[in-house]
Amino acid sequence: MRRDREARETGVARGSDRRRDPVFEDDDDLGAPDRLDLRLRPEDRPTAGRGPIRRGAPREAGRGRVEPTPYIEETPLMAMRDEDGRRPRRRAVEVEDDEPTPQTPRRSKGGGNGGRRPPRGFGHFVKRAIYWGFVLSIWGAIGVGGILLYYGARLPPTSEWAVPQRPANVKILSADGKLVGNRGDTGGEAVHIKDLPPWLPGAIVAIEDRRFRDHWGVDPIGLARAVVVNLTHRGVSQGGSTLTQQLAKNLFLTQERTFGRKVQEVLLSLWLERTYTKDQILELYMNRVYMGAGAYGVDAAARRYFGKSARDVTPMEAAMLAGLLKAPSRYAPSRDPDRAKARAQTVLAAMVETGVITEAQRQAAIAQPRMIFTQPNSGSENYVADWVMDQVPSYIGSIDKDIVVETTIDSSLQILAEAALQAGMAQFGDKKDVSQGAIVTIDPSGAVKALIGGVDYSKSQFNRAVAAKRQPGSAFKPFVYLTAMEHGLTPETIREDAPFSYKGWSPKNFEKEFKGPVTLKEALADSINTVAAKLAIEVGPKNVAETAMRLGITSSLMATPSIALGTSEVTPLEITAAYVPFANGGMGVVPHVITKITSANGKVLYQRKGTGIGRVIEPVPLAEMNAMLSETLSSGTARKSQIPGWQTGGKTGTSQDFRDAWFIGYTARLTTGVWLGNDDGQPTKRGTGGSLAAVVWQRFMLDAHRGLQASAIPGSTARWTMDTSAPPVSASTSATGSTRAEAIPTVPSQRVEALPVSPQRPRGRIADPQTTGSARTRSYEHEPQTLGEFLGGFFGR
Repeated sequence: MRRDREARETGVARGSDRRRDPVFEDDDDLGAPDRLDLRLRPEDRPTAGRGPIRRGAPREAGRGRVEPTPYIEETPLMAMRDEDGRRPRRRAVEVEDDEPTPQTPRRSKGGGNGGRRPPRGFGHFVKRAIYWGFVLSIWGAIGVGGILLYYGARLPPTSEWAVPQRPANVKILSADGKLVGNRGDTGGEAVHIKDLPPWLPGAIVAIEDRRFRDHWGVDPIGLARAVVVNLTHRGVSQGGSTLTQQLAKNLFLTQERTFGRKVQEVLLSLWLERTYTKDQILELYMNRVYMGAGAYGVDAAARRYFGKSARDVTPMEAAMLAGLLKAPSRYAPSRDPDRAKARAQTVLAAMVETGVITEAQRQAAIAQPRMIFTQPNSGSENYVADWVMDQVPSYIGSIDKDIVVETTIDSSLQILAEAALQAGMAQFGDKKDVSQGAIVTIDPSGAVKALIGGVDYSKSQFNRAVAAKRQPGSAFKPFVYLTAMEHGLTPETIREDAPFSYKGWSPKNFEKEFKGPVTLKEALADSINTVAAKLAIEVGPKNVAETAMRLGITSSLMATPSIALGTSEVTPLEITAAYVPFANGGMGVVPHVITKITSANGKVLYQRKGTGIGRVIEPVPLAEMNAMLSETLSSGTARKSQIPGWQTGGKTGTSQDFRDAWFIGYTARLTTGVWLGNDDGQPTKRGTGGSLAAVVWQRFMLDAHRGLQASAIPGSTARWTMDTSAPPVSASTSATGSTRAEAIPTVPSQRVEALPVSPQRPRGRIADPQTTGSARTRSYEHEPQTLGEFLGGFFGR
C-alpha cells in the first residue's frame, strides 16, 4: 500500500507539465482484479494488416477522481487479458500536479448526481417545444417555398398574366328601347357594382366569403374554420376558398381537384389581390361566375330566373342568386322554388349578421308571396335576337367586346303578332292539322317591325320566317299580273278561264270548274289558276321571274309556266318584303332589322343610312295592281280579312295538297305576311290561305291599327302620262350590288288611266282574240254568282 501511495504521488507530480509514461504495478500484483495493466503480451499484439491506433487527447481528471493519462505507443497495442481470457480491471492511479487543474465534472451515462437524472420541470419542456417548433417552422417554410417555386415555375411568366377578356355579350334592343334579348356565351351583360342594389354584392360576400374585405387573397382563419366544421360534421360541408381564389380558378385554371392546381390557385389569388382592388375583384367574380341554366354572371341569372336585370332585384331575389353559388342546379328557382327559398333564408340570415340588411328587411323578404319565375327564353322575341345575332358580324366583323344593337322591332307589335299566331293555332291547330306558323311585319321603309319564327321557341329554335322555304301558291300571282300590266294589259282585260294544256302541263282550278271569259281583276281576286298560267305564258316566265326578283324575291326561281302558281319556294320574309312596293308607292326596299350598333361605352360602330333601292313599280301599273289586290279583300278569296275604315290589299295562297296556307296583305302603314303549315310538309286538313292565314292576318292587323288614323295606300289612284322620251327604268340593285332584274318593260306611250281608290267594277274590255278567242264581257253587278263561285268565295283559297 505504501508503494502504491508513493507511485500515485509521483504520478501527480509529473502530470502537470508534460505527458508521462504510465505507472505499472509489480508483476506480482497483475492478477489482482482491481489493477490495471496496459502492457501487452505477444499474443495480444495486433497482427499485420491492422492500422495504427490514433493517439487520443488526454482527458482531465474529474474532481475527486484519479485517472491515468495513458500513453499510446506508435505501435498498435491490444489490451492484456488474464489467463482465463478476461480483461483485467483497470485501477486508477492517483496523480498529483504542481498546480491543480480546474476540474469539470464528467457527465456520466446515467447523468450527474451519482448517475441519477435531475428532475426536469415544465419550463424545460416549453423551451424544448419552442426550440423544435422554431426548427420545424424553418423547415416547413423551406418546404412550402420549394412547393410554391415548383408549381409556380409551371405557370406562364408573370409578365404574361392578365385577366382574360370576358366573352362578349350582344345586347339587343327594340326600337322603343326595350330588351329583345342578350346573345353570347354569358347570357347577360357585364354590370358594375355601383349600378347594383347594395344587397346583391352584400349577399354574395355574406354567404361566400365574410372576411373578403380583410384577407389578402388567402384566408387562414376561414380555412381553419372550414377544417374544424368539416371535422365536426365528418364530411366536406364548408369550403375554405375565398372569393379571390374562386375567381382565380374560374379565370385561369381548370376544375380538376389536384394539389398542384390548388397551389397555383393560391399564387394567382395573391397576384389578383396585388393587382386589383376589392371592388374590382368582386365585380369580376359577379360577372363571370356560373349560376346555372347556361347563365354566367348575376345579370344573366337575374334575367334567366326573374325576367329582369340584376339592377332591379329585391333582397329576396338577391339572396336566391347568392344561394345559387353553392350548387347552381340544386338551388335553381326555376327547378325547385321551395328549396331555393329555403336556401335564400339562410343567406338572408347571413346578410343580417354582416349588416347588409336589417332584421325588418329580412322579415319583409321572407313574407313575400311565392314568386312566379318567368321563362324569358321561350318568347317569340328570341327569333328576332337569333336573326340579329347572325347579321351582326357582317356589319362590324368579329365580336370581341360587349355591344348594344338597336333594332327596328316594335315590342308592342311583336307581342300582338305572337298573340295572333297563338290564337290561330288554338283555333285551327287540331281542327286543320296545322302545327307551325310564321308572321313577318314590315313598314313602308322596309324596317321589320315584328317577326315570329315559330309557335314555341322553347320547343323549336328554327326561324321559319327567315329560313324556311315553302311554295307560296297563289300568293305569287301578283308578280304575274304586274308583269302583264307592264306589258300593256289592264285590270279589265278579258281572258278565258277554260282547260288548256301547254307542253303536257294542264293546270286546274281550286273548284275544279271553269268560268269562261273573266277580267284579270276578277281572275286575280278569285285566284283562277288557268288565267294566271296563260298570262305567264303570254308575257314569258322569264319576265315574271325578273319582276319578282326586282321587287325583292331573292330565292332561285324556275322560269317555267308553273311559276305562275307559286311552285318555286320562297321564305316568308322575302315574299312579304316583295309586297311592300305595292303599299309604299312603288319603292323597292331591303328588309332590315338593325339600325345602330354601339360599344358598351357608347361608341358608334355602325349606323344605318339610306332609304331603299328606288322605284321598282311605275305609277300606272301600281295603281292597277292596288285596285286588283284590294278586290281580293272586298269580294275575293280574302273577304274575311277586311279591316274596317282602312284601304287594304293582299293575296291568299295555298300550295298543292293544302300543304301551305299563306296570306300577304298590306295597308298604308304595314305589310304583313302569314304562313301556316307543317315542318315536315304533311298536308293540312284542307286548310287554305283564305280560311287559315287570312284569319290570323286580320286578327293581328286589327290590333296593330287600333287607334291609328286611317290613310290611303300611296299610288292607289293615278292619272299619269308617260313621256316616251324618258329612259326605261333601270334594274334595281341589292344592298350588295348584285342586279336583281333587267329593265322594266315600258308601257305604250301616251296611255292615260284613272282608277278610284275603291273602284266600281267596270265591264271587262274586249279580250285579245289571239289569246283567248273570246270577246265576251262580264260584270258581277249584273250577273248572279254561280254555286261554285259562291262556295269558292265563302270558303276562300
